[in-house]
Amino acid sequence: MGGGRKVESLEAVRRSLRTSLDRSRALGAALARAGPRLDEIRQRLPLMEAAVRPIRADRDALADAGGHIDRAVVPAAAVLKVFDAIHGLERSLLSDPHADLPGYLAVLKHLEEALRFLSDNCGLAVQWLDDIVDYLDDQTLADQRFIMGLKSSLDSLKSSPSPLDGGLLAATLDKLESEFRHLLAEHTTPLPMPPDTADASAISTSPIPVLVINKLRAILERMTANNLLDRCVSIFVDVRGSNIRASLRALNLDYLEITPNEFNDVQSIEGYIEKWGRHLQFAVKHLFETELKVCIEVFEQTGPPDVAVSCFADIAAQAGILGFLRFGMIVTGTRKDPIKLLKLLDVFATLNKLRLDFNRLFRGKDCVEIQNQTRDLIKRVIDGACDIFWELLHQVELQRQMPPPSDGAVPRLVSFITEYCNKLLSHEYQPVLTQVLIIHRSWKQEKFQEEMLTDAILDIFKALEANFDIWSRSYGDTSLSFLFAMNTHWHFYKNLKGTRLGELLGEAKLKEHEQYKDYYAAYFLTESWGKLPPLLKREGLILFSGGRVKARDLVKQHLKGFNESFNEMYHKQSSWVISDKDLREKMCHLVVQTIVPSYRSYMQNYGPLVEQDASASKYVKYTAQSLEKMLGSLFQHKPQRTMSLSIGHSNGKLNSVMNNLSRSASTVS
Repeated sequence: MGGGRKVESLEAVRRSLRTSLDRSRALGAALARAGPRLDEIRQRLPLMEAAVRPIRADRDALADAGGHIDRAVVPAAAVLKVFDAIHGLERSLLSDPHADLPGYLAVLKHLEEALRFLSDNCGLAVQWLDDIVDYLDDQTLADQRFIMGLKSSLDSLKSSPSPLDGGLLAATLDKLESEFRHLLAEHTTPLPMPPDTADASAISTSPIPVLVINKLRAILERMTANNLLDRCVSIFVDVRGSNIRASLRALNLDYLEITPNEFNDVQSIEGYIEKWGRHLQFAVKHLFETELKVCIEVFEQTGPPDVAVSCFADIAAQAGILGFLRFGMIVTGTRKDPIKLLKLLDVFATLNKLRLDFNRLFRGKDCVEIQNQTRDLIKRVIDGACDIFWELLHQVELQRQMPPPSDGAVPRLVSFITEYCNKLLSHEYQPVLTQVLIIHRSWKQEKFQEEMLTDAILDIFKALEANFDIWSRSYGDTSLSFLFAMNTHWHFYKNLKGTRLGELLGEAKLKEHEQYKDYYAAYFLTESWGKLPPLLKREGLILFSGGRVKARDLVKQHLKGFNESFNEMYHKQSSWVISDKDLREKMCHLVVQTIVPSYRSYMQNYGPLVEQDASASKYVKYTAQSLEKMLGSLFQHKPQRTMSLSIGHSNGKLNSVMNNLSRSASTVS
C-alpha cells in the first residue's frame, strides 16, 4: 500500500513537472513573439509623451492655445474652400472655348476672382498658422521635432513657385490665345485683286464681322487683365500682316527687290516707276487704310490708348511699306539726266497725292521709321529734281561745241529739248515742278515767283536756238546748211504750234520759223538742183547751122555735163535727210518739178539726135520717169537712237555727256 502511494506521488510530480515545462516553453515562445512589439512601443514612447505633454501643461496655457488655434484655422479653412472651388472649374476651363465663348469667359472671370481671393488671403492664412506654431513653440506645448516639422511645411508653402491654381489659369489663357488666332485667321482673307489696280472700284473689301470683332474684344479684355495683351498683338500683326503681303503678291512686286547695282540710269527702270506709283497708291488707300480701321475697331477699347496705332505700324512695316520707300530712294540715286527729272516729278506727284493719307495713317512714335524714311525720300526727290532742272540750261549750252548732223537732219538735241520743254510745261508736270521749286526755295528761306519756271524754260529754248544758229553756220556745204536750216525751222514751227511752249514764244516767233523754212527751202533748190536745168542748153542748138552731126555732138556734151552733175548731186544728197515726212514729200516734189520737166522737154526735142547713135547709152542714162523715181526717193529718214542728256559733276565742275547717240553720225545728231 505504501509503495503504491509512492509511485502515484512520483507520477503526479512527473506530470506536474511536465506541465510546468510546457508552460515555460509556451511563455518563452510568447516572449519571443512580444519582443518586436516591445521595440515598437519603445520607439513610440517619445511621440506619446509629446502628445500627452499638452495634457500635462498648465491649464491656462492650454486655454489660450485654443483661441489661437481657432483664429488660425478659420482663414485656412476659407482658403481650402476656395481651392476646392477652383478644382470644380477645371473641367469647364480645359474644354474648347470656341463652342461657347461668352460662357467660357464667364467661368474664367470666376477663376480670376478666386485667384484674387487666394492672392489676398492665402498669405494671411499662412501667417496665422505661422503665428500659432510660434506660440506652441514658445509655450512648449508640443514636441520640438513636431514644431520643426510644422515650420518646415509652412516655409515650403511660402517659398513655393508653383501657381496657386496648379497652372489652370495659364492653360486657360493659352486656349484663349489659340481661339483669338482662330477667329482672326478664319475671318482674314487676301483681297481679290483686279487685273489693273487703277480699277479700284472693282475691289470688294471683306471687313471682320461685328460679332467677331466683339468676340476678339472680349478675349483681349481678359488677356489684358492678365497682362498678356502683347501676345494678342503679336498674333494680330502676324495674321493681318501676312494677309496684306498675300494681297500684294498678286501685284507682282518683285521690282521692289531691285538693288542699286542692278541698273545705272532711270530709263532702265522707267516702267517700274509707273507701276510703283499705282501700286503704292493702291496699297495705301485700299490695304493700309482698311487695316488701320480694323486695328482701331479691335484694339481701341482695350489696353493703352496707342496700342491700335502701334499694332498698325508693325503690320505696315511687316507688309512692305518700307520696301516701297526704299525703291523710291533707289530712283533718286540713279545717274542724273533729264528723263530722271520727269521720273522724280512722278515720284513726288505720287507722294504728294498720298501726303494726307501718310500723315493720318503713319502717325505717332511707333511709325517714326516710316516717317523718317518718307521725309528723307521727299527731300532727295526735291533736291534731285531741282538740281537737274537748274542744270539743264548749262547742259544745252555745252552742246554748242559738238558738230551738227552730217546728214542735215534735225538734231536729236533739238527734237528732244523741244518735246522735253513742252512736257515740263504740260498740265501733268508744270504744277508738280512748280510745287517742287516752291518747296526747295522755301528751305533756303527764298521766295518763288511763278514766272521763274517759264523764264527758265524759255532760257533753255533760247540756248537751243543759239546752238542751232552756230551749227547751221558750221557746214562747209552751203546746200546742206540750207537743208539743215529748213529742217530745223520747220521742226520748231510744227512742234511748237499749239503747245504751251509755243504760246510762251508767241505767234510772231512761230511765224518767223515758218517763213525761214520757206526761205531756206527756196535757197536750197536754187543752190543745188536749180543749177542742173541750165546745163541742158537750147540756144546753141537753135542757132546752130553746121549740120546734124555737130548738133548731135553738142547734145552729147550737154547730156554728159548734166549726167555728171546729176550723179554727183544725187549721190551726195542720197545721204541727206529731211526729218518731217510732209516736208520731205513736198521737197522731193519741188526737186522733181525743178529737174524732170526740163529734162523731158529737152529729150523730146533733142534726144532723137543721140538715141540713134551707137554710143547713145553713154549719154542717155535716164528717162524722165527714172529721174522722177530717183528724186522721189531722196531725203529718207534714217532710224535714230533715243537721246539722253546725262548730267553729272566731277571735281566740282560740270561734266556733260550725250549718251545713246549714233556713233556713225554727229554726237548731236
